[in-house]
Amino acid sequence: MSQTRAYHSPVRAEQAERTRAAIVEAARELLIAEGFPGATVQRIAAQAGVNVDTIYRSIGRKGDVVRAVVESAISGTPQAIPAPQRDYVQRIVAAGTAGEKIDIYAAAITRILSRLAPVFAALRDASRVDVPSRELWQGISERRARNMRDFAADLRATGELRDDLDDEAIADVIWSMNSPEYWILLVEERGWAPDRFRAHLADAWRRMLLR
Repeated sequence: MSQTRAYHSPVRAEQAERTRAAIVEAARELLIAEGFPGATVQRIAAQAGVNVDTIYRSIGRKGDVVRAVVESAISGTPQAIPAPQRDYVQRIVAAGTAGEKIDIYAAAITRILSRLAPVFAALRDASRVDVPSRELWQGISERRARNMRDFAADLRATGELRDDLDDEAIADVIWSMNSPEYWILLVEERGWAPDRFRAHLADAWRRMLLR
């Protein structure tokens, strides 16, 4: 009996992962196309090809699904990944100079924002009428701020930062420019290519923050 369970467990886990990925992708598409009101659990289930009960079982209620979409946009996978475990964060920590760290992060945040900005627009609109959506975005914004303080401290350790800016100021500058709002202004409204956006972030942060 135990051998049968051990044999089938990886298969069930893989199937559950595929189901979750399908639900998250369907919810993402509906949020972008229809906005928060149109992305009902029933429509998400229909688009993902699953039952409504499957969504409740595997992820939760609509607010949980929206959170999963946002976390997926940040991590690039169906699951949330804590910042210290992300590949680009580990490469930043391992990099030897502040310039290298900035370049790695500018490239990473460009990839993240290309996924997150469309979802953010839907979440921003939802936050005006839906308290859980507002709390979700506020929580993610505060988490970004904490992560940027860690990034500032890592940059400071190189000895290359300006002495007239403390870590809080450094973190605030980076936090304001790695936001979906900044991406929307330059890429979506002004038509910048993502690579131009990445180069702009790296150049601006080098000029503003390093000696």
